[in-house]
Amino acid sequence: MELICPAGTPAAYREAVEAGADAIYCGFRNETNARNFPGLNFTPWEMRTAVALGHARGVKTYVALNTFMRAGAEDLWYRAADDAVAAGADALILADLALMDYVATTYPDQRLHVSVQASASNPDAINFLVESFGAKRLVLPRVLTVAEIAAVARQVACELEVFAFGGLCVMAEGRCSLSSYITGQSPNMQGVCSPASHVTYREDGPTMVSELGGFTINRFGAKEPAGYPTLCKGRFHIADVDAYAFEDPVSLDVMDHLDSLEAAGVTALKIEGRQRGKAYVAEVVSSLRAALSAPKAERAQRLVQLRRLSEGQRTTSGAYEKKWR
Repeated sequence: MELICPAGTPAAYREAVEAGADAIYCGFRNETNARNFPGLNFTPWEMRTAVALGHARGVKTYVALNTFMRAGAEDLWYRAADDAVAAGADALILADLALMDYVATTYPDQRLHVSVQASASNPDAINFLVESFGAKRLVLPRVLTVAEIAAVARQVACELEVFAFGGLCVMAEGRCSLSSYITGQSPNMQGVCSPASHVTYREDGPTMVSELGGFTINRFGAKEPAGYPTLCKGRFHIADVDAYAFEDPVSLDVMDHLDSLEAAGVTALKIEGRQRGKAYVAEVVSSLRAALSAPKAERAQRLVQLRRLSEGQRTTSGAYEKKWR
């Protein structure tokens, strides 16, 4: 299976190449991609340079244009697609149907991948995208079991890609508006969830309080790891219990399912983490590359150090087993 690695910066791109990535996904420095944070992403010139480096080393580059176009500002997305094609991108990762149509019509030879943000998770939806826009691959939402993935794979005419490691979102891929209720910005429109400009931390005695847009999202004890305040991973007082209402702050880890995912028909494994630093990218990519090459019995020992890089230093197999509460 192809190992697809994140790169939020040119430096992280170079680390992913050195660490053994088969392909790297990245985006431009604007709202056309769902990791539109200050200090991240690529200018058109940086993208051309990265693609050239990747091609020289046998590594593919997939450009994520995975937000939905704003009415009246469509040219921003069209120009981003033009720039990605001009840079020599091996594939464009798209979510918006109109942008898919633009790329398929304007650049019929350009490889098109459907983003997880498109939220296509059944054969009818996937085959529609294949037949309408010539999609060659689809990134599945993190809501399916391995058995369900296998059932989908038998009925579709394109490659399937799944997330294998990294941050785990609330599993409403492409439909989450929680951030916009507090900050006015959402990942699927402006490309940013819980923007840093709206985040504050303050001490309340021995407690660390995290806030988003003026709302308290969590309170952490003196020795408790303090996570980034996203609404979906906030801790709330509900029915006399303080608990994570939507989702626990943990990372996805499906290393125990590699063989079954391959048998199910999965073509590619994706690592989440374009907002993480180059050291994280280097360690995660090299560890997963070693694990994919190792016998099953040796994988656990090769992956043990990744647990400390996980959110909350805990991991879950998420929907792949559907064992969460």
